[in-house]
Amino acid sequence: MASYPKIAQSLIATMAARAADAPERAIAFQGAPGAFSHIAAQAFAPDALPLPCFSFEDAMDAVKDGRAARAIIPIENSQHGRVADIHFLLPESGLNIVAEYFLPVHHCLLAKSSGPFASAISHPQALGQCRQYLRGNHIAPVNYADTSGAAAFVAESDDAGLCAIASRLAGELFGLDIVAESIEDADHNMTRFVVLAESADDPLPGNGPVMTSMIFEVNSIPAALFMALSGFATNGINMTKLESYIRGGSFAAAEFYADIEGMPGDPPVDRALKVLAYHSKWVRILGSYPQALQRV
Repeated sequence: MASYPKIAQSLIATMAARAADAPERAIAFQGAPGAFSHIAAQAFAPDALPLPCFSFEDAMDAVKDGRAARAIIPIENSQHGRVADIHFLLPESGLNIVAEYFLPVHHCLLAKSSGPFASAISHPQALGQCRQYLRGNHIAPVNYADTSGAAAFVAESDDAGLCAIASRLAGELFGLDIVAESIEDADHNMTRFVVLAESADDPLPGNGPVMTSMIFEVNSIPAALFMALSGFATNGINMTKLESYIRGGSFAAAEFYADIEGMPGDPPVDRALKVLAYHSKWVRILGSYPQALQRV
């Protein structure tokens, strides 16, 4: 908690105490109160007790340590793409994806004065989502651990040329003026969150569309990825996301993250996964969960 600005620490202590009294109701999120992850947690589970955590790792550890039943983590944004390091942290956490949630994100420019502003602090994702606004107003972006923490930092600062990019809720919590609203560069700006838990909670068949997330590494031979994915095409499985990333210090082979419609136990999915496993060094299912937004 000491890593947060002091103005945020009392709020965090109160929320942490409530979560500690009923960890089975707690849902961990990254950021200070007022962060978009906090808003997503409240919207996804209105009866839950949000537990602020300084980092994504801290939020995941809260679940592993039994201080929260679930964690809600942003994984990608419609405008700015993948959230950094998430594809490494998810498999390393050992947790299971049990749900997804989509939050429309509207950024505010928050400050103690009306400007002019020389710099704006916020999480790199938020700064990237407001890049055109910042450039157009000649405001330099400055990275911070989270959006609401940045708002708390500005609330404690005496720098009249400093502002923050965060939610309206963050501005209200820390007594900042809303200088400008909806400063994101795209109207469709939306962040996808995944909900993590210790135990897999496979959806029941027949209860609507299901997503499955997985990671894998194909064999290091020509056309291995093509052959590995061929089973999804021949079995009519829609793959809605496929991303590659390098880890382990080797550039010889990439690992892949994929989302598909369907789940293990569905015969077409099982056949596709069998082909994938044959052409891969390993395959790991991160979770199957109800589809929160139709893929078209």
